[in-house]
Amino acid sequence: MSNASTSAGEWKRGWPIVLTSAMGISFLSVVMGSLGTFIEPLTVEFGWSRATLTMGMVIAGLFVLLLSPFAGSLVDRFGPRRMALPGVCLMTLATAAFGLANGSVVQWICLWTLYGFAHISMMMSIWTGAVTRVFDKGRGLALGLALAGSAVGQTIIPSLATWLIDVVGWRQAYLVLGVSWGGITLPLCWLFLRGSSGQPRRRVREQTAEGMEREGLTIAQAWRDHGLWSIAIATLLVMLMTQALSVHQIPLMTEAGLTRTTAAFLAGLAGIASFAGNVITGWLMDRYRANWVGGLTLGVLAMAFVLLLDGVRTPALIFIAMLISGYSAGTKLQICGYLTSRYGGLRNYGAIFGLMGSLIAVGGALGPFLGGLLYDLSGSYTAFVIIGMIGCGIAGLLILSLPRCPVWKGEDYA
Repeated sequence: MSNASTSAGEWKRGWPIVLTSAMGISFLSVVMGSLGTFIEPLTVEFGWSRATLTMGMVIAGLFVLLLSPFAGSLVDRFGPRRMALPGVCLMTLATAAFGLANGSVVQWICLWTLYGFAHISMMMSIWTGAVTRVFDKGRGLALGLALAGSAVGQTIIPSLATWLIDVVGWRQAYLVLGVSWGGITLPLCWLFLRGSSGQPRRRVREQTAEGMEREGLTIAQAWRDHGLWSIAIATLLVMLMTQALSVHQIPLMTEAGLTRTTAAFLAGLAGIASFAGNVITGWLMDRYRANWVGGLTLGVLAMAFVLLLDGVRTPALIFIAMLISGYSAGTKLQICGYLTSRYGGLRNYGAIFGLMGSLIAVGGALGPFLGGLLYDLSGSYTAFVIIGMIGCGIAGLLILSLPRCPVWKGEDYA
């Protein structure tokens, strides 16, 4: 076996791509991860309901739903770099543009529409695709570290956004967040994603785990594959529940009696736990049956929602719930990306994961909106917490019930 196909050889060659992908993925989490901290100042200034504040994410999610498969096929055709460079620029603009909100609901929808296009232009397939092209033996850990960028963002963003809002106001806070993340991510993409370009084809094969670029399902086969559908449904359920919790966790904790500063601190601790979850889960999936590791990791999320129930939660239990939620929720995209690459192969990974990305976008958009709607209708988060507990339990069972990963030989699906 050549050095390129060993884990050590993969890491020697591919660590800059993991670093770049982690930064790109953290940029994707900036708007979502900070929205909870912007709810209060936007509500005070414009008098909007929480459903109104989060409804723009539904609009953005619809664009992502419709365009993710097409964008994923572009990643397969042109490579991650040619998609990432303009995408980072557009995301920088879209993030900063939220500071222009003037109280018009129509304008708010337009801002989220721009964000939807930006999200598509630097979608998750770019970053996971760059990693899976280089890593095979160490793919679980590599994806875990790349996706840990989201955990790092989750750790930093709530407290950073809170501080920026207090110091410079919410408008300038959006500008600083967009320009700072974009200013770091763009040079990394320029320098380190060169080997992951779609052209020339020979360079892609040199940067891909040996033989893997020819193995995998066709698009038609992927549509009929029960394993991929189980992964997709489980991912959708977890995205709905965890993204709603991510956006509403600070209001939920303040209503439980915690201060806004303490709530932001606990949200940051969840980000640290998420980083640990990415690394540990990735390491475990490289060594043990991946669906068992993934199913148990997602299923334990139900316990976090139990601890957040009204009448059960205490400051100590909320702390534990945030750690559990951070650890497990941080791995949802890692588990989806890893299992998709194993059950669907790399032949059409970008397009297949693009379809997954559509469901991820729907969950990310609808979850916070539905959480806000449930709160507006009932006056509390109790109904949302109960639904979250059930949904995460079902998701864990779906992943646990998957058959063993296929053994790829050429283009045959074993």
